[in-house]
Parts: sequence; structure tokens; C-alpha cells
Amino acid sequence: MTNQFYNDFDITSRNEEENDRPNDYRSPFQIDRDRIIYTPSFRRLQSKTQVFLSGEYDFYRTRLTHSLEVAQIGRSICNRLKRRSTLLNEEYFVDPDLVEAACLSHDLGHPPFGHAGERVLHSIMQGQGGFEGNAQTLRQLTETIYGQRGMNPTRAFLDSTLKYKTLLSEIPEAPNHFIYDYQIKHLVFAFEDKNQILQFDAGKVRNAFKSVECQIMDWADDTAYSLNDIVDGANVGFINLQNLESWAETNNLKGNDAENLNQLCKFIRKKRLEPLMGRKVGDFIAAASIINSEDNFMSSKTARYKYQIHVNPDIAQESKLYKNISLDLVFKSPQLQQLDHKASRVLGELFNILSENYITKTRKPLRLVSAESEKLIANAEEDSAKARIITDIISEMTDKLAVRTYRRLVDPNFGSILDLV
Repeated sequence: MTNQFYNDFDITSRNEEENDRPNDYRSPFQIDRDRIIYTPSFRRLQSKTQVFLSGEYDFYRTRLTHSLEVAQIGRSICNRLKRRSTLLNEEYFVDPDLVEAACLSHDLGHPPFGHAGERVLHSIMQGQGGFEGNAQTLRQLTETIYGQRGMNPTRAFLDSTLKYKTLLSEIPEAPNHFIYDYQIKHLVFAFEDKNQILQFDAGKVRNAFKSVECQIMDWADDTAYSLNDIVDGANVGFINLQNLESWAETNNLKGNDAENLNQLCKFIRKKRLEPLMGRKVGDFIAAASIINSEDNFMSSKTARYKYQIHVNPDIAQESKLYKNISLDLVFKSPQLQQLDHKASRVLGELFNILSENYITKTRKPLRLVSAESEKLIANAEEDSAKARIITDIISEMTDKLAVRTYRRLVDPNFGSILDLV
């Protein structure tokens, strides 16, 4: 049975000649999802920081487990909408495989040390195109994974990952939420007409124009990290009764915020916080409903822009409360700020060493990266393009590999032949 929600416009890929599996038993969106799962970039997420440095404890989330949770939540939202919404039915529904692919890939481009690493690389790349985790995900999907050619995604899948559609040159002082300027060609592919998408004001207005699948992925991501960061923060000890009560007094909570915080305290006392937050995952999934969208330049081409996801305002505010708690009690803690410093030191030094070796060549060049990466750098004509390839190399590293490479390059007491892998 064909899902009438999608048409040929949605399943078209950028390079149709590369579609060498015309009789594949899978749908185009299942192929997108499977290609994500089997890429090295996805496997690397198991050793990349979500909140706490990868490997420091054994029970909290990494980028990989977070992505798996987001994918489960995204599929659940799709399945619930199909069963509950009068706008959808068995022959017309949001494809859960497509949403799962978007959820699994949403953090592929994030570098070592989480958002701290992202900030460091963006600071380094200021004036050379910038660095942004979501833009880097787009770069991987379309250019660098699978032998430096990308994975040839379908239009609907590529669009489902486009959380941001503003070019860095339009908001040059922005710390994030942009794509690289040259990636405008992917906007052309996603929308067929770049002038239509560029008519929206740069920044929040344009970035808010998302396909229904991208909206589901976005809410699934918010659900996963706003709830699970609380659990991880409590397990490590950053979030406890004393800190929560002090935080509540400082922030003068009222209404639902006060009730939700009191509930957190109650379940922490009972040592039942994780079951509580597990149940709230279900509440957050149920908070998403699908509604008709206003007519727009895409709604005549695809059903993906005929609808919007509406999130219950009370649940959206609850999610915001948990994010604020995690920000103040976890991310602003001295321990996490120390990780920010480590990210700055390690990734900054790595970039400087590779840049001096391959771009400015202030000394006799050494072979510091793979032969394939050296060839890419050598073939790049502009210094900014060489710098982009170096940030590719660094951003693909796991936390441990970044630290190990840093130590091998600068620590005189580290670097036996057994450390080379």
C-alpha cells in the first residue's frame, strides 16, 4: 500500500544516476535510515559527549544513546499521530522511517566535547565560513561520508534535517543556528527555488519554516534532552534537593513551574526520578498534535508543508523549565566549565598544529593525518577550503581520539607505537 502523503518530488535524490538499486525491497526513506546507521559517523557518536565527558561514568547518555532515544520518540510521535489525528489515515501519514532517519542523523556533525567543542571550532573558523554542528551534519550527509561523496539523500530526508536555513553571512555575529554560505545549493535542491525560501527574514523567521518531519524531529530532540539531562544531572550529583530548592527560590517559580519542580523534589526523595521522567516521555509524545498549516510556496508541491506540529503550551513550558534547570545547575557548574576549557585547549591546539603543518607551513611538513585527508587538503585551492577540511578531521574525532591525538602531539611522555591507534 502506497503512502499518499509523499510523491515523486519527496523521494527524488540529488544525483538520480547514483540510485543503483531500482528493485530494492526497502522504501527510499528506509534506505536513507539504513545508510545513516551504517556510516562511521554514526558509530562515532558512542564516544562523543552529550552532557558529561564520554567514558567518565558508565550510566549516562552519549550522543549515540541520545540519538537512539530521539529516534524512538520521533517514531512514537508518528505512530500516535497516525492513530489519533483525523487528518491522517492508513494511506496518508507521516513516514516514521523518514522521521527516524532525521532523528538518528541530527547530531552527526557535532564535534568532540559537545557544544563546547562547537563553540571552539566556530571561533577558530570565524572569517573562514564558521562552524555549526547542524551545518556540519548537512556537510556530512551531502559531501563527506561514504568516500567523500555523501550519501545522496532523498529530498524529503535532506529537508527533514534542515533545522536552520539562514546563511552565516546574513547573521555574521550569530554563534550558531546557521548553515555555511556555500550550502545554499542544498536549499536550492530542497525547495527548487532559493528565492522563495530566501524571502523569509534571516534568522528565527526563516529557520522556523520547517517540514512536518523536521518539526517532529525537533520536538523529539527537545523531549529527550530536556528530560534526560535532568536524570543524568541527578545521577552524577549536580541536581539534588538542596540545589533545586535554592534554584527555585532564586527564580521565584510560580504556577505549573513550581508544581513541576516540587514533583521533581518529591521523586528525588523517593529515589524514583528516572521512572517519573520515563513516564513524562509519554506525556511529551502525547503533547504533539498535527494541524493544518497556512498556504505557502511549498504546500502545493508536498504534503510535508501542508501541516504543522502543535505542542501543548503547558508541556512546552515544562520542557523549558527542565532546560533552565540543567543550564544553571549542570552546564554552568565549575566541572562542566572545566570541560569547556579542555575543549578550547585541545581542539584549539589540534587546529593550530594541523594548520601550521598543512596551510601556513611554518616548518617542514610532517604526515600528521591520513593519506586521504592529506590529498584532500593538497587539492583544496583556497586556505579557507583547507581549513574547512581540517575542521572536518577534528570534528569527526571522538572525545578520546581528540585527547589522545593532542597528547601524542604535545606530551613528551606519551606516544609509544602502541598509542598510534
